[in-house]
Amino acid sequence: MTHRTTPPPRICPDCDGHASAAITLGGRDRHGHLRTITAHCPACHGIGTRPIRTQEGARA
Repeated sequence: MTHRTTPPPRICPDCDGHASAAITLGGRDRHGHLRTITAHCPACHGIGTRPIRTQEGARA
C-alpha cells in the first residue's frame, strides 16, 4: 500500500508566511500605549499563502 503525501504548503514567497507586521509610529498616546499600524504583504494581501496556479492549457 502506498502512502499518500500531503501537498506542499503554499507559503507566499514574498513574505515567507509572515503576512502582517505591526510597525511602531514612535511615541505613545495619552494612555501610554504605543501607536502602531499594521502593514500587510502586497503580494498575498495579508493571508500568508498564495493561490494554487492552474494551467489554462498547453501551447504546442
